Amino acid sequence: MIRFENVSVTYGAGEPTLRDLDLTVPEGELVLLVGPSGVGKSALLGAVSGLVPHFTGGTLKGRVTVAGRDTRTHMPRELADVVGTVGQDPLAHFVTDTVEDELAYGMESLGLAPAVMRRRVEETLDLLGLAELRDRPIATLSGGQQQRVAIGSVLTPHPEVLVLDEPTSALDPAAAEDVLAVLQRLVHDLGTTVLMAEHRLERVVQYADQVLLLPEGVMGPPAEIMSVSPVHPPVVALGRLAGWSPLPLTVRDARRAAGPVRDRLEARVPTAGLRPGSPVSHTAMAPKAPDAPAGRAPGRGGGISLFRRRPRPSVPTAEAHRLVDVRSLGVRRGRVEALRRVDLQVTAGETVALMGRNGAGKSTLLNALVGIVPPTSGTALVAGRPPHHTDPREMIRHVGLVPQEPRDLLYADTVGAECSAADADTGAAPGTCRALVSELLPGVADGTHPRDLSEGQRLALALAVVMTGRPPLLLLDEPTRGLDYAAKARLVAHLRELAGAGHAIVLATHDVELAAELAHRVVILAGGEVVADGPTAEVVVSSPAFSPQVAKILAPQPWLTVEQVREAW
Repeated sequence: MIRFENVSVTYGAGEPTLRDLDLTVPEGELVLLVGPSGVGKSALLGAVSGLVPHFTGGTLKGRVTVAGRDTRTHMPRELADVVGTVGQDPLAHFVTDTVEDELAYGMESLGLAPAVMRRRVEETLDLLGLAELRDRPIATLSGGQQQRVAIGSVLTPHPEVLVLDEPTSALDPAAAEDVLAVLQRLVHDLGTTVLMAEHRLERVVQYADQVLLLPEGVMGPPAEIMSVSPVHPPVVALGRLAGWSPLPLTVRDARRAAGPVRDRLEARVPTAGLRPGSPVSHTAMAPKAPDAPAGRAPGRGGGISLFRRRPRPSVPTAEAHRLVDVRSLGVRRGRVEALRRVDLQVTAGETVALMGRNGAGKSTLLNALVGIVPPTSGTALVAGRPPHHTDPREMIRHVGLVPQEPRDLLYADTVGAECSAADADTGAAPGTCRALVSELLPGVADGTHPRDLSEGQRLALALAVVMTGRPPLLLLDEPTRGLDYAAKARLVAHLRELAGAGHAIVLATHDVELAAELAHRVVILAGGEVVADGPTAEVVVSSPAFSPQVAKILAPQPWLTVEQVREAW
């Protein structure tokens, strides 16, 4: 179905992004592309759809054929009846204004009969849970809802090949499972060939027939590739630690093998006070809280701490400096009541994860905290100031927001220029932003244009730009979207350092592994309301949808991350 013959892709005068790729993707297979950020996964997908080099530029050497058509001589529009493509940015995909029109547009372009179009639109609305959104303007949808619409718009024409770049990155866990189940059904029942790049391997690797590891260009069965891949999900990391063979790819298979591991860890399970990232202690008494820095109250909490390889900040008391104080907040956006009676308080040194299904109100809450959307009712105070009534030049000294679309923050022509501007805007020492970029994203040259970065690399650059100013309150909207596991680990380390220095962090995320690793508290939103607010270990373990892989595998023991298990091993 898809044939790569000695394919290399080069942009500008640098080294090839892809080098000498030679392989065949059989018909009716789901092939998962894995590898660190920036190794050419998006370039490979673009070569299949014809976007590389016809749209993105660059030099394509070798030959890529799809259903017998050479992508060098066929423009993307000439491949549209064979290949359906969803890129990393859903907004760049849309042509029409409403959900239903967008689902029908591709079929209209191919000249399908109206009756066929109507039937397929209805099927897709049901398959992807979009029926209630059919008449909604796309611009009013959440990022995850937009991603589902983008996926649906390429499903309706029934292409032979689907090319998907990070298709679940903005989806909540339940929506991601629905989308992946649909893709698996297309592969199994209709023989559709699916080529997918995805960093959240814990969601997708069990659905793959083959895994292609880049930059090596090696393709094979998932368990075989995962045994050597530098990027792998927590279930594989736990299997490697425990020495399981074959390596499990699903929670179910791992639970079957986990009995001896639970027995080994039984004596190390604390009796109380478990928080993600804290150290193992065999004492039955809670350790004394560390002295707080000047101007801050001592940390709350007690009980046994778990796993301290690096110190965790203690969670501040309610008497500590409160940076966020939201009371009965309501926000209406057009016909949609986005937030209803929301209460949220966040103190210095605290990390809070906002979770919930797509459209629950997470991004709206973050936007309200920087004054982008005004309250309809209730109050929202940041550092004692109402954001929507405060001069933005004053607010930027107290709060920084990294939105879902990092390009909204990037306007310079090079990475170096972005970093210089960030240093100047925040009064930071020259080189501060550049050092952050190098920490989060090693190997990116100063002269690189931000548009030439992968989505994950652009996100890392935007994170560095905002974190350069070290604002007392840092708001992050899907901060790991497009980041590989190594980049995510570097981000977590930096955020822990900020929290330890007294900065408050509020992140909206569907990444349950990130919440388990980083957050002191988890707040779950549903329908614009807070339905749960409590310590991470209590909230995520009590919810199957938001529980990390390790918690599911080793239940009823209270471990959340592989790092915790490794410390106790």
